[in-house]
Amino acid sequence: MKNIVILISGRGSNMQAIVDARIPGARIAAVVSNRPDAAGLAWATERGVETAVLDHKGFDSREAFDVALAQTIDRYAPDLVVLAGFMRILTPGFTAHYSGRLINIHPSLLPAFPGLHTHQRAINEGCLIAGCTVHLVTAELDHGPTLAQGVVRVLPGDTENTLAARVLTLEHVLYPRVVSWFADGRIRIAADGSANLEAVAVAERLLIKED
Repeated sequence: MKNIVILISGRGSNMQAIVDARIPGARIAAVVSNRPDAAGLAWATERGVETAVLDHKGFDSREAFDVALAQTIDRYAPDLVVLAGFMRILTPGFTAHYSGRLINIHPSLLPAFPGLHTHQRAINEGCLIAGCTVHLVTAELDHGPTLAQGVVRVLPGDTENTLAARVLTLEHVLYPRVVSWFADGRIRIAADGSANLEAVAVAERLLIKED
């Protein structure tokens, strides 16, 4: 059984999708948030999932917060740490500590459109497709090795909100599936992964399209 710790900052819809998937071999050990008012905390508690809060506003630096966050996470002996709408830029020390066992889902087809406002940028550039990417997290923002991607069409008349809604629906399918790959051992990180941030995960690359 693999221990999974999920980090959220809001309602955590991807966290909810992972919990609801009841992935064989995966135990949701805890949901941790940097915001005491995160709606996802109550949702998780109602379903018997342990929660913890570490308010980043109580720390003098990003580094101090990340050290305390790692200590909180490590109480649950995580095999995998999942970022699910965790709105913090993580320090290199934190990402190194969880090298090979920290994943994120980003709402674009990386390497296109790292950072924010991905859907509007895709529309502005005239893209015919958009989507989401699950990737290993490294010190460079939104640049870790890709594990899986999901694709939707950009429709005539799409707005940032309509495109975001369709991509989010796809995220809720894709993210639990990647977590299941970790749980059943289908993803293996190269032996030198802790020293080489370019180490590539050995995994099936899944391309999910909307219906």
